[in-house]
Amino acid sequence: MKTTLLFGLMLFLISGLCPLKAQKLEKVWEISDGLKTPESVLFDAERAIIYVSNINGNPTEKNGVGFISILNADGSMKEPEWVKNLNAPKGMAVYDGKLYVSDIDQLVEIDIEKGKILSRYYAPGAVFLNDVAAGTDGKVFVSDTRTAKIYLLDQGSLTLWMEGDPFESPNGLFIEEGKLFVGDKNIYEVDIKTKLVSQIISDAGGVDGLEKNNEGEFVFSNWPGRIFIHRNGKNIKLLDTTEQELNTADLDFALDQGLVLVPTFFDNRVVAYRIVD
Repeated sequence: MKTTLLFGLMLFLISGLCPLKAQKLEKVWEISDGLKTPESVLFDAERAIIYVSNINGNPTEKNGVGFISILNADGSMKEPEWVKNLNAPKGMAVYDGKLYVSDIDQLVEIDIEKGKILSRYYAPGAVFLNDVAAGTDGKVFVSDTRTAKIYLLDQGSLTLWMEGDPFESPNGLFIEEGKLFVGDKNIYEVDIKTKLVSQIISDAGGVDGLEKNNEGEFVFSNWPGRIFIHRNGKNIKLLDTTEQELNTADLDFALDQGLVLVPTFFDNRVVAYRIVD
């Protein structure tokens, strides 16, 4: 009996020292035609399409040449310049037939069926609006990476919601069950009602895109070229293209397809990957 227990204890200790099973990304498809500095992608499950925000120039310049493309679910081009006349569009979110897009110091509201801009909401004091997330109650949040602020669009009014500590350069946003998750150098959970902030993932490396997979695990990107999955309390690197200088900007996770959708920014592509062992 003692021998059996000792053997079991040894196995437990050894297994604890073993690394987690390696994960990586396997490319499924890619597209480059018509894309110009793609910063963000968003899979619309209801319509089975993918929105791509194209900066098409300087990420901070109000030049009116930014646009939104639409891809089919298989990665083929559907409408290369679906909505135009934007200024360096970045993060996106969908709610109630509307697409919300960050645009330097404005949050732009687009009617999806008509493909037309309905409203432009000015964010007071904003410098570099970045990611966008929409809750099931219609509240839309947008981060400002340069000023460490988070804005809220609620009932037609865009106002400052939170700012400063512990945020340094907030970017990626994700909403789930009354919680707003904020990607920064670490990843934080914010109770939307109380604004209580908790750090849930450390050393995230400067989060750009922040999503969850079908298992409820966070998948996130660092703009210089890294993608991670947070599994069993560890940040596991799935991809690293920093040496090739291939960016991994504001990704999305298409739950219906089990795919990580990645815009490559200056490389002018969107690449779809599957997570494999």
